[in-house]
Order: sequence, then structure tokens, then C-alpha cells
Amino acid sequence: MPTTYTDLIADIRKRTKQVSLEELKRRIEAREKLTLLDVREKDEWRGGYIPGAVSLPRGFLEIQAEQKLPDKNARIVAYCAGGTRSALAAATLQELGYTNVETANPGFVRWKDLNYPIELPPQLTDAQRERYSRHILLPEVGEVGQARLLQSKVLLLGAGGLGSPAALYLAAAGVGTLGVVDADVVDASNLQRQIIHATSRVGMLKVESAAKAIADLNPDVKVVAHKERLSSGNVERIFADYEVVVDGTDNFPTRYLVNDASVFMGKPVVHGSIFRFDGQVTTFISDKAAKKLGVQAGPCYRCLYPEPPPAHLAPSCQEAGVLGILCGIIGTVQATEAIKLLLGKGTTLNGRLMTYDSLKMKFRELKLRRDPTCPVCGPNPAITSYIDYEGFCSVG
Repeated sequence: MPTTYTDLIADIRKRTKQVSLEELKRRIEAREKLTLLDVREKDEWRGGYIPGAVSLPRGFLEIQAEQKLPDKNARIVAYCAGGTRSALAAATLQELGYTNVETANPGFVRWKDLNYPIELPPQLTDAQRERYSRHILLPEVGEVGQARLLQSKVLLLGAGGLGSPAALYLAAAGVGTLGVVDADVVDASNLQRQIIHATSRVGMLKVESAAKAIADLNPDVKVVAHKERLSSGNVERIFADYEVVVDGTDNFPTRYLVNDASVFMGKPVVHGSIFRFDGQVTTFISDKAAKKLGVQAGPCYRCLYPEPPPAHLAPSCQEAGVLGILCGIIGTVQATEAIKLLLGKGTTLNGRLMTYDSLKMKFRELKLRRDPTCPVCGPNPAITSYIDYEGFCSVG
């Protein structure tokens, strides 16, 4: 049994397979399937790392290994600055049941001296690392994902029942730019469900009230206030700068306008709607949007509803009422979908409709299919310009 540090390291090197930096570079360039594991400390990582590496400091290895390295049979190459910590890490992983672990020797310092490729992580401030620490701990997000969120732009259609919780959670998550489209003012009857507003701001424009709440919540977030109603005349100008649209509109003319613009411009739309005690959410990804995101396209709103219903069959929340808490659930699901789209993680509701019955506390899922004869997203579209439907406005 080893009795000194030198003996311990010598014994570990005998029991672990080493790979030269030249061989590691060859494997990376050949796109061989492997997981690069950087076991240096975070401050070292921020000075640069081998492209594609997973950061897992040696001190957290036993705690986070199964979370960040779920496949125990995958080929793993661990590296550190000089080769010692990575050897210790490789031995530990073997004890944890990992079957194909190697260690790069000498390590990153030599890799950098050889002018081999390196990447620099996003340069978050100390305050941002503290604020988003629970995100950064998630392998699916990390510092790279958080930086991506901070650079992202999401458009919220409406600062009402659905837009309120969606805006607050997107702001809390650190989505860097939030556009808010709304021409209404805060009314006392809104406060039962529109949680971004407050009694002190009754009578204020909703976009200004929302901007104030978001500024108090997260100063990292820039709010772009669009103090206007969406129309065929401004929809392309408003949509142009945003990556994802969160649709919290409450009337059919705007929903069709949003759908058609999203198909024409290639913008993914997270759609939500509520009525009394029921809500539903889906995500629409057109062919153009799918190509940008690298995913499969799904149906559009017109695949489900080719034409608006008669006005008398579409009562508003003002006429029929709505359970305030329902807005929080549906709006939060919309925010979740938007975050996944921005990060490129998980499975969205593209091609699926999630419904929620709050009285029965029951969620259901319905499969949505593209309509091959859809007048907008079908192969032979009949609608190629915007249609201004009239007479369907309602109040959320």
C-alpha cells in the first residue's frame, strides 16, 4: 500500500491510462466520441479551457460526477493544469464505477504552450455569478448557458394575466432584453391576476409598470416598451429584433396576426390562453424557425383553427371571468418553454398541446398535426400577406 504522496501518485499512474496531448488533439480533430473533463478550479477555467470540455472542479467530483457524467461507460479524458489532479480524479471515477477513464498528461498549461485550440468562457461579473449561481450549477445551463440568456431577446405580447408571470420569471432568469407590447393602462380589476402591477401604479401604462417591476427585480434586464397595439402595419418592425415570441394576447385577430408573422419571419411562438378555470399552452415552430433552431417544424395556429370563430362564440375574460392563479401556472409554463428554446435544451411543446383544468387539477396532452392544406404553413399557401380581422377584440 502507498505510504507517501509520491507513492500514491505513482500507484495511481500505474492504474490509470494516460493519453498524450498530441493524441488528445488528434481525437478531437477526428471528432471521436469522448467527454473532456476539466477538473481545475473555476478561476483556472475562466482563463481558458479545451473546447468542448465539461468543468467539474476536483473538490466537487464525488458530489457532482453522476449529475454531470451520467454515462459510466462513456470514454472520459480528464485533464488539469499539469496532470496530477486529473490522475487523482481518474482514480476516483474508477472507484465510482466509471469504466473508460483516461487522464491527459501533462495538462492544460502545456496544451496552451503548444498553441493548441482553447476557448474562453463568458466573462460574467462576480455579482452575476452570485445572482445566477443556481442556474450555473445546472450542467444544462452553466456559465455558457447563462451568458446566452443574458444576450437573448424575448418579446412578450401583453403585460396582462399571462405576460405578468412570464415576464417576471424571464427577468429573474436573466434574459437580457424583454420587449413588452401593450397599449393599455393598469386598472384595479387587473390586480387579481396581473401580478407584475401594483395598486400604486393603477392608471400607469402597463409597459411602464412592467418595466418598473422588472428593474426592481433584476437590473441586468433591459426592457423595451412598445406602447402600441400590434397591427399588420407594425408587426414586422416589432418582431424583427427578437428570438422568441411569448404570446399572451386575449383576442383572435391578434393571434392570427402573430401566427402569420411568425411563419413569414421564422420566429418561434410560445402560445398560451386561459378561460375561466382552464388554460392551454403550446409552442409553434414554423419551417423557417425550425431551420434556425435545428429542430423539426410543427403545426401553426391556423392548422388548429383555420379561421376565427364568430365574435359571439368568443367571450372575453371580462365577460366570463377567470381564476387569477390560473394565469400564473400558464404564464410560467410559457416562460419555461421560452428558456428551453433559448438554451436549445429539453423537449418543447412543439406539436403538442398541454391543457390544464384547475378545478380537477388535471393536466392533459394532445398531439397536434400539421394541416397539409394549411393556408399559411402548407406547401401551397393561400395567405401570403396580413389580414386585419375586425370585431373580435376582448379584454384579458
